[in-house]
Amino acid sequence: MDFAYTDEQLAVAEAARGILSGLVTPERVLAAEQSEDAVDRPLWQALADADLLGIAVPEAHGGGGYGLMELCLLLQAQGNVVAPVPLWATLVLGALPIARYGSEDQQSAWLPRVVSGDVMLTAALTGSANSVHSTPAVTASPEGRGWVLNGTELAVPQAHLAGCIVVPARTTGGAVILALLNPQSPGVSMERTVTTNREIHPHLHLADVAIGEADVLAGPEGGREALDELLTAATTALCALQVGVCEAALAQTAAYLNTRHQFGRPLSTFQGTMLRAADAAIDIEAMRVTLLNAAWLFDTGRPAGMAARVAKWQASERGQRTVHSTQHLHGGMGADVTFPIHRYFLWGKQIELLLGGPGAQLSHIGAEIAARALAEVKP
Repeated sequence: MDFAYTDEQLAVAEAARGILSGLVTPERVLAAEQSEDAVDRPLWQALADADLLGIAVPEAHGGGGYGLMELCLLLQAQGNVVAPVPLWATLVLGALPIARYGSEDQQSAWLPRVVSGDVMLTAALTGSANSVHSTPAVTASPEGRGWVLNGTELAVPQAHLAGCIVVPARTTGGAVILALLNPQSPGVSMERTVTTNREIHPHLHLADVAIGEADVLAGPEGGREALDELLTAATTALCALQVGVCEAALAQTAAYLNTRHQFGRPLSTFQGTMLRAADAAIDIEAMRVTLLNAAWLFDTGRPAGMAARVAKWQASERGQRTVHSTQHLHGGMGADVTFPIHRYFLWGKQIELLLGGPGAQLSHIGAEIAARALAEVKP
């Protein structure tokens, strides 16, 4: 197991940091948050022009043909500046499953438009992530050669911007399908909701929504496996975002402590602040190594579900502890909701709970360990 980055991965990371750190400022983030869509569209187009939106899209559709590891490097750079663009939703929740499971027609319809920045995508995973058995909240009833969807999926990331939404649904026979949903279809409605970090994640309501055979991304035969892999990739990618958020928050805190003085000395020279910052640095490295392990397993075709849950527990538990520490070390400035460090706290908290917080991850990990132990003792 070698976690050293390749030259190509280093180039992706450098390009991502260059674009995002060069364009994103606290003032620009605030302006995007206060806009109707809560997204920086010029930044989105700049990422497309830099060929960063297509890094994990197959080369046949104009992308770079890379994998989840490269996506994680891009998301880590996004977390460094808390850029208000739907990279996780579009590239991981939407484009990745289409690239892995979509037909040629489905891939041709969506992936080139992702690369060019002309479309945004997402997936409705909250119900599946919050279920003990990863059971989708939406139901699918057969009708002719297609299906009829009913149900509600809560907090679908940036669904108000999506040209297409990947929706998992459970069939009457207990199987799972992944459907490509047109948000403009009859029976589809959205309820606007604003998240902790000021993104818009609408609730998605489906009432007798008909989808055709051409809109099925993964059918009942392979739908469960596709959903599990999508949840694994989505969870791992969230951890990359959290690493980016936390390492930038800590770097800003260190700079702040070096400039603030108490009793004639920089705050950074006090043992209490040094120990708190050192603990945060250790937490970040624990998050990073478990993230890299999960991404490496996924990209090499090995089982990565358990590793992704371990990484998400680290990102949730240690990530929240880190952003809390960095805000606390800013003293009174940390309590100012207009000060930049506060935004990192909000992002850290949001990522902690997305797709299940630390308690949920431990519950799933414990259940899987118990199931393996029982399987080994059976005659």
